[in-house]
Amino acid sequence: MRSVDDQMAFILDAAVTPEPVRIAIANALGLKCAEEVQANQPLPGFPQAAIDGYAVRAVDVGGEKALKPRPRPAEDEAGDPASEPETERSLPVVGEVPAGSRQPLRLQPKQAVRVYTGAPLPTLADAVLPLEWSDRGRKRVTSHRPVRSGDFVRRVGDDIQPGDVAVSSGTVLGPAQIGLLAAVGRSKVLAYPRPRVTIVSYGKELVDIDREPGLGQVFDVNSYALAAAAKEAGADVQRVGIAAGEPRRVREALETHLARSEVLVISGAVGGAGADEIRGVLDELGDVDTSRVAMHPGSVQGFGLLGEERIPTFLLPSNPVSALVIFEVFVRPLIRLSLGKRSGQRRVVRARVLNHVESRPGRRGFIRARLMRDAETSDYLVEGLGGAAGAPAHLLAGLSEANAMIRIPEEVTEIRPGDVVDVLFLTQRS
Repeated sequence: MRSVDDQMAFILDAAVTPEPVRIAIANALGLKCAEEVQANQPLPGFPQAAIDGYAVRAVDVGGEKALKPRPRPAEDEAGDPASEPETERSLPVVGEVPAGSRQPLRLQPKQAVRVYTGAPLPTLADAVLPLEWSDRGRKRVTSHRPVRSGDFVRRVGDDIQPGDVAVSSGTVLGPAQIGLLAAVGRSKVLAYPRPRVTIVSYGKELVDIDREPGLGQVFDVNSYALAAAAKEAGADVQRVGIAAGEPRRVREALETHLARSEVLVISGAVGGAGADEIRGVLDELGDVDTSRVAMHPGSVQGFGLLGEERIPTFLLPSNPVSALVIFEVFVRPLIRLSLGKRSGQRRVVRARVLNHVESRPGRRGFIRARLMRDAETSDYLVEGLGGAAGAPAHLLAGLSEANAMIRIPEEVTEIRPGDVVDVLFLTQRS
């Protein structure tokens, strides 16, 4: 029996990365960039206002020094009182520049121009007086505080200079990187596409959900569940449904799907008489290993490289819970790593167990569970939804209630309330 870690190494060693293609940036979110993108021009490309206010020369509104009242001078020789002390500075507003304006404007000394965020700065202006620092005058504006040269101004090239690397090769494209590509004028980018994952179900007992099952027949659950899991992992998914017919037709269908995939997943291909039938077909297409893996559920599984391109192919049991757990443990990491993620694994936290959980000796347990937080301490708490003595492990309804899996080491057979365990996050639920 092969360990989980050995099986993972065996699988990841066969990972296939799709060839990079040029993709519209609107469709590139989450993909790994396959080129170094350099800026051809500065960003911003012109001096612009960083805030709504007035474009001014800093020297005209106090420069580096705060505006302070001047001392009141003595009466002049005629006995007339001197002028009032200067506590603020007032400038005429000689124009207005909105964002997107293409009309050049030149500022003269001791003048102000009303500007809006993103508007080009008039010539000679070196600062923006924020609205909140003024009386918001329309014809004349009075400043209540000084500004320094460069205040509230986006200078040419503040963000990026020509020749700077905007996005590096190997970077996973998130919202910020997509925005940066747009900012440097790139509508497309060379990136590694989502791996194409094909999901196939096999079994004479299966019928699609648009048909009424007869005696001995069941709905094809796995192709829908596994396709959803692959899509959630970030793959480009093709759900084939049920593979049926004589072996020659099944082989031809699988060959077609292998030519269009980076990963092939076949449920119902291990365990039972049906699995023996399809194994003959698979052996003709490549090498398949069906060694048991020391885990539960999902010990019975297979992995191989099929077709001329030696496509990684997973053979999963027909039981939906086992199939989904195997997918979570092995298939999802393969998809995530091919997308350029640093780790294909789910986030793991330590949590205190609320109930009794059992595990099989010599096998790593992956027990469906409900993860929560203690309202007072914010500690993680976890309730096992499977793994109790006598509890059935095949029920899909229990897995649908889970938002996590408890990971139990091979040497541990029993978890008691209060014990602290490793827990893998699954899809977050509101």
